[in-house]
Amino acid sequence: MHLGARYIADPRAHERRVCRFLDTVAAGASELYILGDALDYWYEYRYVVPRGHVRFFGALARLADSGTAITWLTGNHDIWLYDYLRDEIGLEVADTPMLSRGILGARFVLAHGDRVGPQKAGFRFISRMFRSRACQRLYSAINPWYTIPFALGWSRQSRAAGECAGAEALREKLDPVLAASCSEIMAAYPATQYIVMGHHHLPLQRSVAGTSAQLTVLGDWTRGSSYAVFDGKTIRLDSI
Repeated sequence: MHLGARYIADPRAHERRVCRFLDTVAAGASELYILGDALDYWYEYRYVVPRGHVRFFGALARLADSGTAITWLTGNHDIWLYDYLRDEIGLEVADTPMLSRGILGARFVLAHGDRVGPQKAGFRFISRMFRSRACQRLYSAINPWYTIPFALGWSRQSRAAGECAGAEALREKLDPVLAASCSEIMAAYPATQYIVMGHHHLPLQRSVAGTSAQLTVLGDWTRGSSYAVFDGKTIRLDSI
């Protein structure tokens, strides 16, 4: 969803659209899984939190209060979720490359997608650095007046570079990445029936080669509004 991203034309309308969706699922959803990058940037200090996203956090709180269990897997944009949303809203924060979970009697592996499959050396280095407690303490000592504009500007440049390739070119580039990611996941959890990932910004569903498992990539909410629903028998991609 990348809430707060500077490349989104109308951030308030974008947030309201997300909140309307969350309000509509409150009546029927037993569980909600957010697979990372819900926020374009977030750093949670010990005593203060960044401004913004009030409606989104409120919608999550209403959903949690209605009895829906919420699990938020961190992505590469919202790595620094610690205990604030966990304690205030009552959701589970999972900072893991892949999460194996039983859902309505089926075996799932959920992943943001940035830490499975092939990764460039520079990305692996940055990921380790961002998760280093020593680096996090040093980063937290810098005034947010500098860190927040820097992080949001970096994200905007990265997104602009990705958009230049075009959807079809991105899909061709993504195929071997998804194949390698699925192979890694199935090796770790061979009983998996469903793999669900975010991160890649292109919604798709396909069978996992050589297995009976099914892969779902969620797409994104910066260009569309796709999400996955599992009813205990089938998983489908839907949109609003």
